[in-house]
Amino acid sequence: MSTKHKKKPVLLEINNLKMYFPIEKGLMKRVTGYVKALDGISFQIMEGETLGLVGESGCGKTTLGRCILRAMEPTGGTVNFNIGTKTVDVLKLTSKSLRKVRKDMQMIFQDPYSSLDPRMTVLDIIKEPLEIGKLAHGEDLKNRVKKLMNLVGLELKHLNRFPNAFSGGQRQRIGIARAIATNPNLIICDEAVSALDVSVQAQILNLLQELQSEIGMAYLFISHDLSVVEYISDRIAVMYVGGLVELAKSEDLFRNPKHPYTEALLSAVPNPDPDAKRSRIHLKGEVANTANVPTGCSFHPRCKYAQQKCFSEKPKWKEIRQEHYVACHFSSGLDLKGVYKTS
Repeated sequence: MSTKHKKKPVLLEINNLKMYFPIEKGLMKRVTGYVKALDGISFQIMEGETLGLVGESGCGKTTLGRCILRAMEPTGGTVNFNIGTKTVDVLKLTSKSLRKVRKDMQMIFQDPYSSLDPRMTVLDIIKEPLEIGKLAHGEDLKNRVKKLMNLVGLELKHLNRFPNAFSGGQRQRIGIARAIATNPNLIICDEAVSALDVSVQAQILNLLQELQSEIGMAYLFISHDLSVVEYISDRIAVMYVGGLVELAKSEDLFRNPKHPYTEALLSAVPNPDPDAKRSRIHLKGEVANTANVPTGCSFHPRCKYAQQKCFSEKPKWKEIRQEHYVACHFSSGLDLKGVYKTS
């Protein structure tokens, strides 16, 4: 687990972010409903911290990352980003203003094989954001690329090679070098290690932590693997069907979860102790359809603790203790099981 930081200034503040995709039918493409990929999400990321984001496939994690960067245009909400002493709402920026901000917000993609242009050399890939942002020219540009390659552990003799000459781990290092080229304040890591072997995953995670210590950027680390998220994150947010259900410090979330969905996820985390006994929670039913979200709490059809209030009333997002937020009507009265470390 990464070293815990003292309270730092807010870098990114998300308020009531929504992303609705229209459902169209017929020749006239009449809108008959909406897929609510994101439905009123609010949270903060502090300077220099790592916020992990976990949840099942299809819950909206990647959509959230893309909306923050405005690779998708959200339906509503605000994305307030602090640049120096100035705060800007990314969603209100013009194309010209957004281009200036993009150097401060970058992304590491999930697939290191498809995220790199096979027709470009390593030099071309890494220098591209520097050229677009007009941050370096001529010999200085090439020197900065060499420095970035050294920083991510790539050999300079590979400067003029194409992506097909590299392994998955090396390609992801190229992607990381491209992401940090502009000295961003925030990097969104979208399943950045899920396509890699376990041993390579560890190398990339350690690299990300080293770069964070040296450069000081913040991460939104999106993953479905709780073990990976626990290792790298200062805080963890749990997402279910387009909304957040819990957010807390990493250790607090693992030891003392307050939402039934978090408890179920933690029960699936492998335990390295062969003598440890922990019962697996098997959730009944299927993940809710984001085009037809259940009334009340979206998790109530699968929740063994659900009561009548859960069927009709949507739980509020509330802070139940310092830096621990949850969306559950009965969080204070539930005795949920966490993961207790043996080391």
